[in-house]
Amino acid sequence: MCFQMPESLTGYIFPWHKLVVACSPGEMKQEINGKKETVKGFNVKLQDTILFPEGGGQPDDHGLIGDVPVLRVTRQGAEAVHFVSSALEVGQEVQLKVDWERRFDHMQQHSGQHLITAIAESMFGYKTTSWELGRQRSTIELDTPSMKPAQMEALEAAVNEKIRAHVPVAVQVLSLDDPALEQVRSRGLPDDAAGPIRIIDIEGVDVNMCCGTHVSNLSHLQVIKLLGTEKGKKNKTNLLFLVGNRVLKYNLMCYKLYISLTLDWTVFDRTGPDYHVDTVDKIQKTVKGLQKSNLGLLRDVAVLIAQNFKSNPERGNFFTLHKKEGDNEFMSIIANEIGTEETLVFLTVGEEKGPGLFLLAGPSGKVSELGPRVLEMLQGKGAGKNGRFQGKVNSMARRGEVETLIQEHCKNEQ
Repeated sequence: MCFQMPESLTGYIFPWHKLVVACSPGEMKQEINGKKETVKGFNVKLQDTILFPEGGGQPDDHGLIGDVPVLRVTRQGAEAVHFVSSALEVGQEVQLKVDWERRFDHMQQHSGQHLITAIAESMFGYKTTSWELGRQRSTIELDTPSMKPAQMEALEAAVNEKIRAHVPVAVQVLSLDDPALEQVRSRGLPDDAAGPIRIIDIEGVDVNMCCGTHVSNLSHLQVIKLLGTEKGKKNKTNLLFLVGNRVLKYNLMCYKLYISLTLDWTVFDRTGPDYHVDTVDKIQKTVKGLQKSNLGLLRDVAVLIAQNFKSNPERGNFFTLHKKEGDNEFMSIIANEIGTEETLVFLTVGEEKGPGLFLLAGPSGKVSELGPRVLEMLQGKGAGKNGRFQGKVNSMARRGEVETLIQEHCKNEQ
């Protein structure tokens, strides 16, 4: 669909009145608090619709049927299916409204993708193999192993020049047997495609088959910002981009971050934006120095812990310790200082109930027998040899049970 930009860009607009032709029970998967949950409702088909069903890399429209929110719109052949929470009476005339803020955002991103795709191919020969309209940023997969920064800068300048030129965007509808289709860029039609083919024509720039929603003039895109690239699949490159209102929101977020950093860094001599890189460099060097000092102190602590155990006349043949701070070297120093020819040592570092590291050291026979059981109880991965068994664990929740297991084993061996 290709719409003129209205005066208002917020709320629900484009009210239409259409008949309900079908309504049946249904369900959908919906993300609620970060988890996928099944929601029960009704699948509604209308005489016609203004709500775009998801497809072609573009998410669906949201809106209202009467006062009932439309949670999802999908396509079944040539028909759109609206998922709603309340049943609607078949034959009833209902008013449809589209969430214009969401619709216009999708129009900007989708038309922006067409523009970027066309210019990237004409300038560098990079073809688009897929794209995704994301919630915060969108991605174009380019058929090239890499894209140089200078190429990205040139591409960004070229697409924004087309926006400033107020290039019209028109819709054409062609029959399947129209010879003009041979000149149209396309990645192929869906298997269930039927009826005439819809063409999006960016005047003098691109002609492409597309069922999605688009602006009617490139000036409605406002601006395009290319954020960078990521390594894609099968020797391809993912180009990340924002269009229109998303660029404005991104700039506002960056400005707020800049203000926050400037205020937080008042402890340094120079805090303006020209000195942010120098300030970050100074902070990183300070952190590295502190980390190095902290590691040195941890090693000293490890030696003292071991010496304290060895000086205890009632120490027994088992030593255990958990410390939130530490690493593999910290645990190895303790085990080496204690000596594990006769003493069984069980050490862990990390969160009290969360992930971390462990080391079981001692006589080879005992370690070989107990190591796999410790690994299983702590939900971890690891391996062992020569009287050492160590690895990463997902949960320390059963650490107390592991201690009891090892202590009982030591008692039985006496």
